Amino acid sequence: MSTRTLRVNELIQRELSDILRKQYQEEAVAITITAVLVSPDLHEGRVFVAVTGDDELTADRLKWLKHHSKEFRFELGRRIVLKHMPLFTYLLDTSTSRGNRILQVLDEIAVQDKTKTETSGNPTPPPEKKE
Repeated sequence: MSTRTLRVNELIQRELSDILRKQYQEEAVAITITAVLVSPDLHEGRVFVAVTGDDELTADRLKWLKHHSKEFRFELGRRIVLKHMPLFTYLLDTSTSRGNRILQVLDEIAVQDKTKTETSGNPTPPPEKKE
């Protein structure tokens, strides 16, 4: 990915987040723009969003974003000078939920290890350091 494309991705992410925060405060309160990826020719783009809430709210917010896509594109066109403003597809970013699940599993493992150590009575000695 070229430096220009990376800069455009970051700029669109920043401006789109600003539009949602300032012009759509109530509707976009649970929405976070996590990443934007545009094609090298700037004709298409994918906007990854994270929604705080249950599955019903997530589906509703994605539908709302898709419904207002033209308005967002128009406002981005007013703020950013590009030869082509990409057509955006809004996708749910599941990386945060996957990360939370991984942390939950790690916490469960830590609790299990602690219980095993307490019940056995013999804590495992730390590994010896070799010089």
